[in-house]
Amino acid sequence: MNKKTILLAAFILATAFTYAQNVGSSPEYIKALTADWKGERFADGRPKVSDAILERLKNISIEEAWGALRNKGYQNQFESDWQIINPDEPMTGRVVTAQYMPLRPDLEKYVKAQGKTENRAQQGGTNSWPIDILVEGDVYVADSYGKIVDGTLIGDNLGNSIYGKSKRGVIFNGSVRDQEGLSEIKGFNGWIRGQDPSYIMQMSLVSINAPIRIGRAVVLPGDVVLAKKYGVIFIPAHLVEDLVITSEVTALRDEFGHLRLREGKYKPGQIDSQWSEEIRKDFMNWLSNYPGKLPMTKAELDNYFKERNW
Repeated sequence: MNKKTILLAAFILATAFTYAQNVGSSPEYIKALTADWKGERFADGRPKVSDAILERLKNISIEEAWGALRNKGYQNQFESDWQIINPDEPMTGRVVTAQYMPLRPDLEKYVKAQGKTENRAQQGGTNSWPIDILVEGDVYVADSYGKIVDGTLIGDNLGNSIYGKSKRGVIFNGSVRDQEGLSEIKGFNGWIRGQDPSYIMQMSLVSINAPIRIGRAVVLPGDVVLAKKYGVIFIPAHLVEDLVITSEVTALRDEFGHLRLREGKYKPGQIDSQWSEEIRKDFMNWLSNYPGKLPMTKAELDNYFKERNW
């Protein structure tokens, strides 16, 4: 083979790799999608929101989180009307996304071939691939276009694998099988559209850690999810810490306001409008003598009030 032929072959190979579409998004793509996050990241590029913030987020109400996001211009982050495996157990975590589509043979062939080049498991179905990359604190979020019969993404075997890796659960715009078995996995939870005894058929995984849509919510890899019996909110990673403390302070303000209204110290109009200097001082004194442990540190509280107008 002469030099010209070798150079041509190298060019064709390089071009093929340039245009190949990965099943799993590259770290560079995920970093570009989540460029506003300035903190630590996982090796796959997803933002690494702290475990402490994830734990505090569990105590935030859906309404508080929704309001904080709306105030930042994020109006498409909430979805409701779920079947929940354990309704009284809230779940927070860092999102891993997956997109499924109705099966098309040529696309399925490409996905499996590309998955092989990415060293993804070749035994079993492609629905195990997102599970293989989970780490502790992850929530597996999949759009399977609401398919119920023959659309079951997991059963109790995969459910055990998910919980073993993530210590969390799933949010599926689709269905599961063996819900009874899934409900027996201590600590596992799921927000799903339905359940059915059938196996997954005629559908295909097409992407991992790319943007997806869950109902009316837009979800990016590395988002933080707050899932409760009242619905699910997907929070951009760069907003979650501010959202948590803003929501915590709002809850404290409400607690203080309700107390003073019951005592008759202030009128509803005074509490519902911008607070007077008298009420502000009363609130700060109440915080200083709060009967219990505040959810935030004093430094966080001081910084919050320093940067905000009452």
